[in-house]
Amino acid sequence: MDNFDLIVIGGGPAGYAAAMRGIDFGKKVCLIEMDRVGGAGVYNGALTSKTLWELANRVSDMNASLKIGGRSPIDLPWADVRKTLDEAIFERKFQYSCHIKLLQTETMNKLLSYERGRGSLVSANEVKISHDDEEKIIRGENIILATGSRPRMIPNIEVDEVNILTSDGIDHITEYPKSMVIVGAGVIGCEYATIFSNFGKTKVYLIDRQDRILPFEDSDISKMVATNLEDQGVVIHRNAKLERLEYKNGQIEYELKYPGGMTEIIQVEKALLSVGRVPNIESLHIENAGVLMSKRGFHIGDVDTRTNIPNIYAVGDVSGRIALVNMGEIEARQAVEKAFGNLTEALSYDNVCTIMFLKPEVAAVGINEQQCVQDNIPVKVVKLDYSVIARAIAMRKTQGFFKIIVTNDDEMRILGMRAVGEHASSAIQGVGLLIKTNAPIEVLSELVHPHPSIVEGIQECVRMLLNKSIFKSSVFKDKLACYSLVDGVKTPLERL
Repeated sequence: MDNFDLIVIGGGPAGYAAAMRGIDFGKKVCLIEMDRVGGAGVYNGALTSKTLWELANRVSDMNASLKIGGRSPIDLPWADVRKTLDEAIFERKFQYSCHIKLLQTETMNKLLSYERGRGSLVSANEVKISHDDEEKIIRGENIILATGSRPRMIPNIEVDEVNILTSDGIDHITEYPKSMVIVGAGVIGCEYATIFSNFGKTKVYLIDRQDRILPFEDSDISKMVATNLEDQGVVIHRNAKLERLEYKNGQIEYELKYPGGMTEIIQVEKALLSVGRVPNIESLHIENAGVLMSKRGFHIGDVDTRTNIPNIYAVGDVSGRIALVNMGEIEARQAVEKAFGNLTEALSYDNVCTIMFLKPEVAAVGINEQQCVQDNIPVKVVKLDYSVIARAIAMRKTQGFFKIIVTNDDEMRILGMRAVGEHASSAIQGVGLLIKTNAPIEVLSELVHPHPSIVEGIQECVRMLLNKSIFKSSVFKDKLACYSLVDGVKTPLERL
């Protein structure tokens, strides 16, 4: 029986990061992947959807310029879209493939062993690998479970990945759908609504069971994104309950029911289900090792990433925490460092930077206003419109805003930020660092930012809080705001 210091089941972003961190410690590592290394980080997920978003954004911007000049929009065939997707996938796949092969050579001391197959637990230290009707058992001092997740299905809706699709099938369509209904108005649903409406070839319908899309975010963000989607021709079914969705007579027919009893039946060409994801745990046979389950994923004890079995860790989507590529990688590194580096510091989820690929893009870190009201947290809030940022004016991209939330005291420590607009994902990072280090806002106010840049808007935000801004919120009331939020009541802060 082969013995390893670390066995990693799952070769997606989290599993791959875990294997590489194990190699950093000079440990003998076995990485098991049943399908393709990279997982949803490369295929049918992060890379493909964001490649689509980038391409659709360019098409939308170009067509907007052509429309102003009275010219016809460009006609980008889906075959060219597919070619771009394939190129992006191949580039990342080639990097992973070469990397793995080189790590298995003598010059790299053969620290990595890569196994194709399905990994399952036999005991707390033994893993069975099944591939092509062959099985073998290996032993590991530590085991990391990183098997990712898959799209959640809806009962009584038959997914064929041709007409009724999930994110696993949407990238493989052969032509722009003439019309499409998207079930689910969370981040992924809104991202695909943005993508296909930006291409301008598909009539998009978005089913939202609540009164507004992106209900977990502040209403000003939700409203801006919804307005832009509707300006692109997207129909948002608000407060809609999906009664039925089926492939019928060559079309997708769906029926909605609204408060008050009104119903509506609509036919479209394609349907995309975007109602969350579920962890891939069934084939792991965790019961053989005594690993317990929580409601959202693997049971996580007092020590983060570690299950109730001390030498078995759960990272990425199966951990039941935040299902993001960057968090999966961070959790994986944390698990390895706990196993081999005697790490005692707990992993913090307070400064997780996220991005939503919408129109405009939305980046977030920490808490938002909505959470402050729900949890009755007294705070100060500052908000600055993109229209007063020189770089945004130069780019002719003035739609958006920065919003920073700080403690309602003299220290004004940053609790959260939302950035909506161009370069939002880049702008958020400095604030994420300040949250992690608990540094004062003076750090940002005194930093010499590049000019012109979008991040200068962040500096102006904190200067507003410190009452030394260039533009005064009492003058530009439609573009700047500075207020306290206590017991859900907004009170303007006295500023020059």
